Amino acid sequence: MEKTQQHHLPKKTFLIRLFRNILFGVIIIMISLGIGMFGYYYYENMPWVDAYVNAAMILSGMGPMSTLQTSAGKIFAGSYALFSGVLFLVIVGIIFTPVIHWFFLKFHMEETKR
Repeated sequence: MEKTQQHHLPKKTFLIRLFRNILFGVIIIMISLGIGMFGYYYYENMPWVDAYVNAAMILSGMGPMSTLQTSAGKIFAGSYALFSGVLFLVIVGIIFTPVIHWFFLKFHMEETKR
């Protein structure tokens, strides 16, 4: 973490931080996709490919592809959709943290120059 008196990080360090946060976001997405696939496979007895497409569609905010047959599957799908909505906000925050930090540091440095 930089002090307010310090200049910006070198571009290479900034890009490494940004890449690390993007990688962390992708890992979270993959784990969440796995949870969704398992849920559809377990509760709806879907083949893995169908479970994948339904989990991916809900995770991306598009909605399920298949009609759900069981009550447990419907409860899982609703819960997974709520989880996915919150997860989207968390991942956006994780990925954009270095950019926002850079912006606020630059804004603060410009104010101190005046």
